[in-house]
This record gives sequence, C-alpha cells and structure tokens, in this order.
Amino acid sequence: MTRSFGVIVLAKVVSMIAGCQPMPPRTVEAPADQAAASPDYGASRLESVAQSVGFQWTGVAASADGRVFVNFPRWDGPYRWAVAELVDDMYRPYPDGQWNRWPPAEAEIAGEPDPAYRFVCVQSVHIDANNRMWVLDPASPGFGGVVPGAAKLVEIDLATDRVVRVIRFNESIAPEASYLNDVRLDVERNVAFITDSGLGAIIVVDLETNRSRRVLANHPSTKAESDVVPVIGGREWRFGQTPTGDVPQIHSDGIAYNPVDDHVYYQALTARTLYRIPAGMLADFERSEWAIAQAVENLGPSVLTDGMDADRQGNVYFTALEQDAIVYRMPEGAYRTLVTSENLAWPDSLAITPEGVVFTTARIHETKAFSFNGLMPSEPYGLWQAPLPGQ
Repeated sequence: MTRSFGVIVLAKVVSMIAGCQPMPPRTVEAPADQAAASPDYGASRLESVAQSVGFQWTGVAASADGRVFVNFPRWDGPYRWAVAELVDDMYRPYPDGQWNRWPPAEAEIAGEPDPAYRFVCVQSVHIDANNRMWVLDPASPGFGGVVPGAAKLVEIDLATDRVVRVIRFNESIAPEASYLNDVRLDVERNVAFITDSGLGAIIVVDLETNRSRRVLANHPSTKAESDVVPVIGGREWRFGQTPTGDVPQIHSDGIAYNPVDDHVYYQALTARTLYRIPAGMLADFERSEWAIAQAVENLGPSVLTDGMDADRQGNVYFTALEQDAIVYRMPEGAYRTLVTSENLAWPDSLAITPEGVVFTTARIHETKAFSFNGLMPSEPYGLWQAPLPGQ
C-alpha cells in the first residue's frame, strides 16, 4: 500500500569544500557499468512503502519487529519534525513532540531550551543489530554552522520510546563547519562510526564510556575527488543546473560496518572510490593516527553513492545516484545491481531487514540549489523496498 505524508521540510544542499590531498592513483573503469547490465530484479519487484508529497526526507531506520522511522533535516523553508515513525497511514513525531521542537526564536533565549536535548537538524537515523535506535544530529541548520553544544548522537529505547542517552560532541569532534552525516554500529565492540561530510573525517565513539575521537581528517580517503562531475537524472550535478555551475564537494558520507569481514567501508559522496579499514583498528583508541591511516585500503572504483549498509552475508549495499539504483558489492569484490528504476530519484539512505532493502529517495538534484527555476520538485519523495539477493 502506498501512503502519503505531508511533512513540512524543504531542502537545499550547500557546497561543503575543504582542502584535500591528491587522491591515490585509481583505475578508470566503473563497476557500475558491469553491474547495470544485469540487475537482479526489475522495477516490478519494487514496493512503494510510503510517500512524502511535497516535503523532503533523507534517512530511514527499520526495527527487528517491523517498525519504520524516517528523518527530515532542517535545511530550508517551513519545518515541523525531525524524526517520525510511520504508523499505518499516519506519522507521529518520535520519540515525542518535545524532542522535535527547537524553534530558533525560542533557542535565542539563553538556556531555553538546551539544544542538546532537542533535535536541531537531524541527518540520519539507524537501528543496530541489537535493536537500539540512534539519531544523529549534526546540528547545522541549512549548513550554516554547528549550533554550539547541539551536535550529538542520541540513543532511544524502542521498548519504552524514551531517550536513554545523549552523547554530545564538542568542537574538537564536530567543528563549526562539520556536518555529521551517517552512523553505523559494531555491536560486538560497542562502538559507533560516524562520517563527517562537511570537512571529511570519521568520528569513532566508544559506547561503553561515551568517549569520542576524530580520525582520518587529513586523509584522502575521507575527501571528495575534485575531478568527479556527477551525472544524475541525465544532467551534470551543478549548482543552478548550468554548465558553468560549481560541482558540490561532499566528503565522507556513506558508511557501513560489515560483520562478515569485520571491516568498516566508507566513501565520499562526490567520489567514485571505495575504502575500508579493519573495524578493530578504527575502534582502538590507543592506535595512532598514523597507524590508522596506514591501515586504510583503497578498494578501487565504486558507484557514486549517498548511503551504504551491509547484510549478514557480507554484501555491502550502495544507493547508486547516477544509475537510479541500489547496487551491492559481493564479498569477493564483484558488483551487481539489485534493482533500478526511473522512480529512484536520488536514493539516499537505506536499511537492511530480513524482508529486503528499505530506502528513501530524496531528489536532492532537483531541489532549489540545483534546479533551473530555483523551485523544489513537484514529485513526491519515496520510501521503497526491494528484495534481498536471491529472495
């Protein structure tokens, strides 16, 4: 059944440019060309789970018992809620209305409310293998800079629908120009891995102690590739959709923890190179920055992607922006297209469930900053599900 939701969010992506080191040599052939020739499923196997008519969402999370949550960043225009649960044909602010209220006018009053206990600008939601829900708040409305004291990772108990922990990030972890983007968990080590797409880095959080660390901030693996010009929806992705418009430089974005090979996979959005690092190396707070950098492995060409995740068979999934598709990398390194459809306009974030891959479409390439007329897209934003390989 298709459900429609009128969630008041407008979107604008702002160029986030940071100094980058030259990228290591890489081959030119793209695995997407090989994968797209033989998708596992046709568009008929796509299930429309929900739609947001006129209002944009980005992230999605799915629980072990089938609950589905989405989030809406505070990027531009009218705004109502940051996180919502989809319930039948309705949605509700999650975990409650109070957490979803942070009016800037109210926030200007000293101490009212403390932005550490309000969702300021949520970018992603995730439910880990232990069925714990995590809300990542980069706290940079409209990419205008991190609100002091507001960048955080929030844990919610799905059994009680209550916030049980708020892990705050200071300026050394989330600098003013940062934009914390996505989070994945290694539940065995009880460690969270977070990408920063604003400046390019990975944040490691020890969930036993709430201690955090910023690493690979000066490493090419977390940076955009300056020679990449994305082609999305049949056009080069540039500001204003003009031939002379600047190409956005979006740094480390998608991230996945693969429990089969015990590695963390990650990639910049404006890039076509995939990297990985042993999770134990990244999670070890005693390891030097040099040792961590030496452990990074360049896996070669990948697809242009916004969101990533991994299943229990060791497949790593990508939202493939240029192919309007979901693509996955098998454990031996070969890429395949799971499903492709013209309806998948900027597949953004995804979640792996026993029933399939659930993912959002955010239509970012059609929003104000990138459209010819400066308007938002008229088509709805979608929440879709595709079967896992072999289902």
